[in-house]
Amino acid sequence: MSELLDAVRAGADAATLASLPIPATTRAVVVRRSEMDMFAGLPSNEKDPRLSLHVDEVPVPELAPDEVYLAVMASSINFNTVWTSIFEPLPTFGFLDRLGKESVWGARHAQDYHVVGSDASGVVVRVGSAVRKWKVGDVVTVHCNYVDDQDPSAHDDSMLADNQRIWGFETNFGGLANISVVKANQLMPKPAHLSWEEAAVNALCNSTSYRMLMSRNGAPVTEGQKVLIWGATGGIGSFAVQHVLNSGGVPIGVVSSADKAQILLDLGCENIIDRREKDYRFWKDAHTQDESEWRRLGKDIRALVGEDPDIVFEHPGRSTMGASVYVAKRGGTIVTCAATSGYMIEYDNRHLWMRLKTIRGSHFANYREAWDANRTLVDGRVVPPLSAVFTLDQTGEAAYQVHHNRHEGKIGVLCLAEREGLGITDHDLRAKVGEDRLRIFRQKGN
Repeated sequence: MSELLDAVRAGADAATLASLPIPATTRAVVVRRSEMDMFAGLPSNEKDPRLSLHVDEVPVPELAPDEVYLAVMASSINFNTVWTSIFEPLPTFGFLDRLGKESVWGARHAQDYHVVGSDASGVVVRVGSAVRKWKVGDVVTVHCNYVDDQDPSAHDDSMLADNQRIWGFETNFGGLANISVVKANQLMPKPAHLSWEEAAVNALCNSTSYRMLMSRNGAPVTEGQKVLIWGATGGIGSFAVQHVLNSGGVPIGVVSSADKAQILLDLGCENIIDRREKDYRFWKDAHTQDESEWRRLGKDIRALVGEDPDIVFEHPGRSTMGASVYVAKRGGTIVTCAATSGYMIEYDNRHLWMRLKTIRGSHFANYREAWDANRTLVDGRVVPPLSAVFTLDQTGEAAYQVHHNRHEGKIGVLCLAEREGLGITDHDLRAKVGEDRLRIFRQKGN
C-alpha cells in the first residue's frame, strides 16, 4: 500500500492528499488478452469467472486533462463484468483497441490487460488541468457513461453519442481497483448516510432504471399507472420498484421465490407474482411459444390490479419478451434495456401493431439522468439493494455468483475500505431512513 492510499484510508485532509505522490502501480482486477480463448467451445454456464479474473499490479496511466484519479473505497459486480470475464458475447479487448485508435489519450486503454468494473465510490486524489467542478478530497460515486464532449451528437442526449461507451466495460481502468481513472463528468456526490459499499452498488443499475421509468427518454410513470417489473428483486428491478412507488405508480413485481416476495413486501410492493409457484411455461420448446401461458399471466395480473399494465419493465429478453408484448395494455409501452436470457427475441407482432403498443429501447443514462437518480439516494428516498460484500481478492467468486444468479440485488466489493460500515457521515439521515430498511437485502441475502 502506498503512502497516499494509506492516507486516504486514514481520512486525511485534501492538502495532505495533494502533497503525496501518485503510486506508479495499483492493484486491480483484470482479464488478460492472452487468455481470450480460454473458454473456447464451452457453454456459457461452464465458463468460470474465478479462472479469468485476476488481481494484478498494473501501471497507473497518465492523467488526461478532463480526468481524475480516484482512490476506490468500494465497487460492485454488474453483468457486464461477468460478460467481460467469460469473453461473451465477444472479448472486450476489441472495444479497447477501437478506443485506442481515437486519440493519444485513447491509446492508453489498448493494453494487454483490462481493468474491469463499472461502479465505484471513493475519494478524488488528483484532478486533471481541465477539471473545474471537482477537487482533491471530494467524496464521490461514479456513473459509467463515458462520452466525448467534443462529439456534437452527445449534447442533446449523450446516450445517442456516436462514441458513447460504458466505463470499465468498453474502456479500461475501471472501478475494481485501488486507483481508477475517471472522467470528471462521471462524478456524483456520495450519499453521506451510506457506507462505502452501500454507495458503490447503485450508479449503474439505479441510473438505468431511472431513465427507463422516470425520464422522457424512457417510459415515464405517472400516478396510478400499473407497471409490471420482471426480476423485481434484482439489481435494476429493485430500483424500478422503488421509482414506481415514489412516483405514485403501482408496481407488479415478478420474482421466483417466497423469500424474494418478502423482499418486495419490505420495499412496499404489495402486488407480487411468484413465477416459480405459477410455473409459467412461455416456451413449449426452444422454437415455439405458448400464447395460452401469456393469457394466464395476463389473467393473474388483472386479478392483482384490475387491469393490464400500462408499462412493462423488460430486461430478461428472449424468455419473456413474447409475454411482455402480449400483457401490456392497449397503447401501453414495453421498455427494455437488456436481454439476459438471450437477445434474439420473438413476439407476436399482431399484439403490438393492432393494439398500438410501443417497444422502447433504453441504455444506461445520460449525465442529468444519472445525477437525478443519484439524488434519490442522497435524499434517502431510494435504498441500495446490497445483499453481500466481498473483498477485491474475492472478485472472481463474486462474479461467479452473479453469473449463476446466486444473489439478490447487488454484490459489493471492498477495494481500499478495510471493512464494511465505513464512510458514513450523515448519521441523522441514516437513522431517519432506518437500518432495517437499509438492510432489507442483507437480511435476505447470502
